[in-house]
This record gives sequence, structure tokens and C-alpha cells, in this order.
Amino acid sequence: MIQVKNRDLDTYKQENSWRNFQSGSIIEKKKKNIFSKFKKTTALFLILLILIAGVLLVKPLLFDNQKTLQKSNDNTVESQTHIEEPIYLSKTQLNSIINKIDFITTDKNIFFVDTPEESYKITTSIDVNLQEFLLSKMDRLKTLTRGKPQRIAIVVMEADTGKIIAMTGFDLADSNSNPCLDSDYPAASIFKIITASAAVQSLNYNPGTQLYFNGNKYTLYKRQLKDVKNKYTYKISFSRAFAESVNPVFGKIGKNYLGRDRLDSFANAFGFNKNVDFELPFISGSFKTDDKKYHLAELGCGFNNDTTISPIFGAMLTSAIVNSGNMMLPGIVEHVTNSDGTIIYKNEKTEYVSAIEPATADIMVKLMQQTISKGTAKKTFRGTSRDKVLSKLIIGGKTGSLYDKKHIVKYDWFTGFGKDNKTEKTIALSIVVGHRKYIGTRAPTYAKMILKQHFKL
Repeated sequence: MIQVKNRDLDTYKQENSWRNFQSGSIIEKKKKNIFSKFKKTTALFLILLILIAGVLLVKPLLFDNQKTLQKSNDNTVESQTHIEEPIYLSKTQLNSIINKIDFITTDKNIFFVDTPEESYKITTSIDVNLQEFLLSKMDRLKTLTRGKPQRIAIVVMEADTGKIIAMTGFDLADSNSNPCLDSDYPAASIFKIITASAAVQSLNYNPGTQLYFNGNKYTLYKRQLKDVKNKYTYKISFSRAFAESVNPVFGKIGKNYLGRDRLDSFANAFGFNKNVDFELPFISGSFKTDDKKYHLAELGCGFNNDTTISPIFGAMLTSAIVNSGNMMLPGIVEHVTNSDGTIIYKNEKTEYVSAIEPATADIMVKLMQQTISKGTAKKTFRGTSRDKVLSKLIIGGKTGSLYDKKHIVKYDWFTGFGKDNKTEKTIALSIVVGHRKYIGTRAPTYAKMILKQHFKL
């Protein structure tokens, strides 16, 4: 029995020892498998971390390189753009280039000017045909021994754009001057355009408004400025007073009805006392009032030597009338190109001032037409209705005449317009002739010549 038990015990120990070994072995194997898997997972994780870190490190470098390259390209483009960008001329710079061009004697409309810095091509708005026509008239005048003017200036411009299409003249006292830009001419009755506009707009005058005066229509005495009506008093319509340029009527309007403030206001509205920003700068005109009542009458009708205008400004006054009150800034240069053919200056249509209301301008157009049909220019334009060219136009204007202070030169004015009935193309004219001892061709006659020559083409 004892032997059997010992054998069973040994057997049990042996079997139990094997089981324990097997169990430990399995556990150990599992541990090894788990560790092996952990090692692989850790390795993969580390590799992933390395890859991510690499991407994070490399990407900024690539981005920086790309930015640097882009910046380099931008700098290159910017540099190229800066080199190719043209330098545009201001009017002041342009004036220094073209001030040597003698526009009043030229028969061309394109000029080439070389400077140490650049070569320029100047394209102007000059109408060669009209300019040549006027130059031939000036050449003939210079040969005269009788009737040759001391000074003459003619300006023709497109009324709606301000483009100068013809400009010529001469001054015997100064052969180097441009008489079209000089502003020392007495405005004379041309100032009645401003006085009449003020009366229409601020006093509600219309062409049929009845007015009264005593004495001669072309004189201006203090007694003529009294508001009296007697058997010597003349009754006249506003349109007729303008057309016939009746001094006492406009003297009374200036002194008795408008007064100093209104005259000042409308003169400023039309652009008096200003430097005009033209490619060839000039002064518009001069107008000053004082406290003397009689002087207000002189100013209102233009019967004085204090109020002055330049011929080119005379054309501007007319442009305001035909453009519903908007005065255009004149221009003679269309554009300028440099040696590469790049446009570096281009003239743009520009309004100078808004002088009067459109309704006022409409009435003023009718008044200026009366000057041609029934007024001071009637004799010159007689037969217009039978003329093949002039009969197709609407023509208006204002005349004026006055001696200089020394009573040597008599200035003779015409400012006006011609408008084609069909195309509505309109030009503004300004002509002043400074006659000496013998009166030659008058300003309205030149106006008629210009209208016929320009519109027949």
C-alpha cells in the first residue's frame, strides 16, 4: 500500500510539474508575442513621428524658397513695369516744350520738338485749311500802306469742346507776341454779354422787356442815367437794345438795377480776373468795380478802358452762351507722343466754369441772333439768307468798338458763333482789329469770311 501511494505521489508530482511548465511556457510565449507586437507598434509609431517631423521641417523651407522665388519674380516684373511706364507731362511741362512754336504763323498741325532729354511729336487741333485761309489774309494785310491794322487777333474754336482750330494775327509793335493771348484789349461792348445775362437771370428780363432812354444811343452822359420819361424819351425792347448796343440802356441797368455786387458776381461767374490753365497760359480779362456810381454805368455798358479781355477769352464767352451756360476750357494740343510712340499727354474736354443757367443762355442766344439780323452786324451779314453756305447756319454775335486811352488805336470787336442746322456743329469766333488812322476791314467781316470758309468744307 505504501509503495502504491508513493508511486502515485511521484506520478502526481511529475504530471503537476509538467502542467506548471506548460502553463509557464504559454504565459512566457504570450509575453513574448505581446512584447514583439509592442516593439513593432513602437517602431511604426517612431517611423511615423520621424516622417511627420520631416514634413514639418521641409515644408517651411520649400515655402520660404517659393516665396523668395515669387518675390524675385515680382521684383523683376515690377522693375520691368517701372522701366516701361511712360512719364506723363503736366501742362506746365508741356508749355516749356511748345512755347517756342509760333502757332499764329504756322500752316501745320503737327510739330516735332527735340530736347536734350527726349524727342516729342506734338499733334494739335489746328484746322490746316482754315488756318491757311486766315494766314493768306494776314499776309495781304501786312502789304497794305493804308488800312493796315496796328494789331489784329483771330481765334476760332469748337464751341462744345474748346479745341482751337485756328489762331492767328500780328502786332506791329511787338512781332514776337501772340496777340490772341494778350489781355490788354478794352472789352468795350462785348461786356454787354455779361450785363445782359445778369439782367435776364437776376432781373427776369426777356427779349420783349420794355426799356427807356434819352439822348444818343452811343453816348453815356450822367443825365442819360436818370429814370425819367418825357417827350424826348425813346422806348426800346431789351433784345433791340442789345442788338443795337445802346449804351444808356445798359448804363442804367448796370448802375440803377444791377449794382456793384451783381456786376461783380456775374463777372466772376464768367471767369474774369483769372489765369486760364491753357497749354499756353493767359489771363482771361480784368474787371474791377468801385464806389463811383457813374463808373458802374460805364462798366455795365462797356464804355471804359478799365475792363479788358483777351481775344481767346472772347471765344470762351461765346462758348458759354451756346453750351447752355457752360464755358469750355480751350486747348490746342490734341496729344503728345515720345520717341517710342507712347502717348504722354492727351487733352481732355474740360468745363472751365458754369457761368449762367441754361434758360438764361437760351435767351442770350436769341439776343445774339438779333445782332446779326437787326443790329450792329446787320449790314455785314446782309444777304445771308441767299448764301449757299451761310443760309444753312444759325449765326449770332456781339460787336463792340472803343479807342485806346491815347485815342490812337480804335479797337473793333466781334465775338459770336455759327451753328450748322443739320449737324449742330458749332464754332465760336473772337476777332479784334486795332485800326490806326484809316479804318480797314472790320471784325464782323472777318467773322463772315471765317464762317463761310469753315462750313463750306
